[in-house]
Amino acid sequence: MDELAAVIRPPEAPGDRYLNRELSWLDWDLRCLELAEDESWPLLERVRMCSIVAATLDEFFMIRVAGLEGQIAAGLAVRSVDGRTPAVALAEIRERVIALRARQVALWEDVLMPALRGEGIEICSLEACSESEKAAVGEWFERNVYPVLTPLAVGPGQPFPYISGLSLSLGFFARDPVTGEERFARVKVPEGLARFVSVGDGDGTRLAPLEEVIAHFSDRLFPGIEIVEQSLFRVTRDADFELSDEADDLLEAVELELRRRRFGDVVRLEVSGGMSAAMRERLCSGLGVTEAQVYDTPGLMDMAEVREIADLDRPELKHDPWIPVTRARLADPEASADVFARIRSDDLLVHLPYESFVTSVEAFVRAAAKDPGVVGVKTTVYRTSDDTALLPALIEAAEQHKQAVCLVELKARFDERRNIEWSRAMEQAGVHVVHGFPDLKIHAKTTLVIRREGGVLRRYAHIGTGNYNGVTARLYEDLGLFTDDETITADVADLFNHMTGFGRPQQFRKLLVAPFNLRTRLIDHIRSVADAAAAGKTATIRMKVNALTDAAIIEELYRASQAGARIDIIARSICALRPGVPGMSERINVRSIAGRFLEHSRLFAFEAGDDSTYFLGSADIMPRNLDHRIEVLTPVEDARLQHEIATIFETLLGDRTQAWVLDPDGAWTRLRPERRGTKRGSHAVLMRRARLRARPRSRRATRSV
Repeated sequence: MDELAAVIRPPEAPGDRYLNRELSWLDWDLRCLELAEDESWPLLERVRMCSIVAATLDEFFMIRVAGLEGQIAAGLAVRSVDGRTPAVALAEIRERVIALRARQVALWEDVLMPALRGEGIEICSLEACSESEKAAVGEWFERNVYPVLTPLAVGPGQPFPYISGLSLSLGFFARDPVTGEERFARVKVPEGLARFVSVGDGDGTRLAPLEEVIAHFSDRLFPGIEIVEQSLFRVTRDADFELSDEADDLLEAVELELRRRRFGDVVRLEVSGGMSAAMRERLCSGLGVTEAQVYDTPGLMDMAEVREIADLDRPELKHDPWIPVTRARLADPEASADVFARIRSDDLLVHLPYESFVTSVEAFVRAAAKDPGVVGVKTTVYRTSDDTALLPALIEAAEQHKQAVCLVELKARFDERRNIEWSRAMEQAGVHVVHGFPDLKIHAKTTLVIRREGGVLRRYAHIGTGNYNGVTARLYEDLGLFTDDETITADVADLFNHMTGFGRPQQFRKLLVAPFNLRTRLIDHIRSVADAAAAGKTATIRMKVNALTDAAIIEELYRASQAGARIDIIARSICALRPGVPGMSERINVRSIAGRFLEHSRLFAFEAGDDSTYFLGSADIMPRNLDHRIEVLTPVEDARLQHEIATIFETLLGDRTQAWVLDPDGAWTRLRPERRGTKRGSHAVLMRRARLRARPRSRRATRSV
């Protein structure tokens, strides 16, 4: 027990051994903004990336900034592993966010809007429109907007109104010309309407922001009253919550916390340029925020909504559409009569979104629901889509009297409500729905099928790196392993029994499962590579994760580097490890890949002498994933599939088009092609390889000849 505690606790180390987690998140936003600035990208894809930057920044405030402010409010002066106090971190965050926002506004106003105008898409001010255009918009306003607007004034018997998180609001100072009385009033910009209003011919080529339309016709909201000032503002609230370990009814507890989330503390107040000091002070006092939480926001506020423009039907201004392919082993009718026989013949690896989620994962579960030989289907759901085929297949299996079990994680942040709705629908159909543990999120991506074959039961499993979500499966890069390996599937069965039953988990044979053996087994593999390096043998580590922040794992990587191991890390967003420091991490390289698809898979490859070990799964290298979640990494033992993963690593590590490298001082530097004409990024290369895998073997053989 003491040995395990020593592994989990980060060693005492100076702050300059680590980079700050929060600032690393903002660096990820900056890399996305650099893609929006990239002139080689299609115009509407650049607009979409601008939207993504704004949306991820909102989440950053709702979760990370809210957490830091909560520490200060609780009087906790604890320092992060990089040595910063919460107050110091918040001050640096503010400075970075202001600079990031200024750069985003300059890109939007000086580059993207003129470029859109050049393509016949104009984001215009209603003030600049003709009188006839204003009149037409006014008629539309009267029919579609005015009936749902509710001005809320503050005065005797009228307290300061509740302002919901992430909603746009217009603040007014209005004066009665007869009595001279002046009041503050708030009007919420309706959330159910499109953000951009078509002006002119109505063909969608000239668009005005909805808030400008409301502001222009605001006199109709205050008849007989003089409007002294009107300004736009937006509130961001704490959206994180924790459940008591003593919660008896987890579903009821989550529903209660969802209601509380609406009233979370304000962590950011965005105000439009030109807002008077008096209105700024009125908002601060009414919302209970400090000046340090106020962000002047020139230009368009809530730029996440420019996704409406990115979604316009202008295919010539977007990436060429990518239709996921089906690899030949799944598509070739001569290969086998059913998906289970194909898995029995060899383990199968599927790479999303290059290959189809529908013809692989969904086909696997649909086959299980319909196959008369299948007696049970068990799966985990963390995030899923409204149009998922997975959960209806479970319902169908239950209706056919098969044992259907779905472990739904109710605490999946921002997807709680959808998961509650699916839980109730499945329960009504007879699916056994389980919600896990109050103190552990179930983040594992696993499906188990039990099938009767020749008088015996055989198990099949899918273990993936991404959610069972048909929408994100077209955008997120993920991998999944289909296997009937007796030991792996037995481990998966034991894990399901632990999650649905009551008892201590047995020793897992092949799976690495958090919070039980994943951390210690990863450290064992890192140390094996370090020992091989010290002995002069082949010693390499390759990791692909979304985030790397765990201090204990980072220290093990530092030691392996010092022993002589070569370490390559692909971290999509957050990295607290400081690479390339002489004497500490000089053999560690860190890079990030950003492009048309979101890198999401978690892959691990360890080479220690003649031993090569590969894993894929759901776990990032963060304390929460290693110690406070149910996570699964599965070994990939088939040499052919190991080669596939090695090729993915080589492709990503060789990319000089959509890659950034992390410097020892914490700065990210974008790589550039070494020669002209070599601008194919890793995503384009992997798309081409997926097409090749989708060809029947005979065609591929003919082509190679």
